[in-house]
Amino acid sequence: KRQDDLSNGSSFNIAEFQNKSTFKFIKGDIKDITTLGKIFVDHMDIVYHLAAEINVQKSIDLPGYTFENDVIGTFNVLEMCRKYGVKMLFMSTCMVYDRCSDNKGINETHPTKPASPYAACKLSGEALTLSYYHAYGLPTVVVRPFNTYGPYQKTTGEGGVVAIFSKRMLEGKSLQIYGDGSQTRDLMYVEDCADFVIKAGESKEVNGDIINAGTGRDVSINELANMVSRGKVGIEHVPHIHPQSEIARLLCDNSKAKRMLNWQPRVSLEEGIERTIDWIKGAED
Repeated sequence: KRQDDLSNGSSFNIAEFQNKSTFKFIKGDIKDITTLGKIFVDHMDIVYHLAAEINVQKSIDLPGYTFENDVIGTFNVLEMCRKYGVKMLFMSTCMVYDRCSDNKGINETHPTKPASPYAACKLSGEALTLSYYHAYGLPTVVVRPFNTYGPYQKTTGEGGVVAIFSKRMLEGKSLQIYGDGSQTRDLMYVEDCADFVIKAGESKEVNGDIINAGTGRDVSINELANMVSRGKVGIEHVPHIHPQSEIARLLCDNSKAKRMLNWQPRVSLEEGIERTIDWIKGAED
């Protein structure tokens, strides 16, 4: 089953599953207890909780809206999971971390720094999720994927940088970089992220724990722009829309996921960019 209010997605993304007997979609909001309860009527083994307001700038402009979605909504899902005895995986984010200061990467004990209400709400959701493990014995796990990209990602607004760059390159438009472009990101292809999330959900060993996922390789936004543009379009720097929430360097230490889940990324950044560009081309045909 899947519940989504489609505020950050599209029914187009699930069109291929709509006629499958094993798939059920409910359009609804996790703040609506009645609608949320419809999901739990039938037996389920696990809930993958990815619902959130993910727009950093919107969280700065409307912190209350983000709190209602990301904290109150998470509480509602946890309460349903507790009532029905269902394991919950909480999708957090690398945005909760402070910048990486060395080449070893950020592990799960690295200092956190909620530089936006979005990050703060994710940290709150993490604490709630783990509290249900300790207080009620409910199996829960928190995952912190680093920057995920690939097919079906939004190509406008606060979509993923790879998708936005790829779309603009295909349209012959210059690639716009916020700030000086020296900020780095650990970019993980969506299939690798999905594999990680499923393994974390199925594993009993990681219950009550926090697990990172990333490639262990970071790239500056300037370097990324050059990889995507291929010299076909220009590159320009524009004022940052939320410089106060920028994290200068994000590099994942994924050794815990490798050790506990036998997981590792398989798709290189170069291959992932090619796949993303090919998908955007196909989606436009």
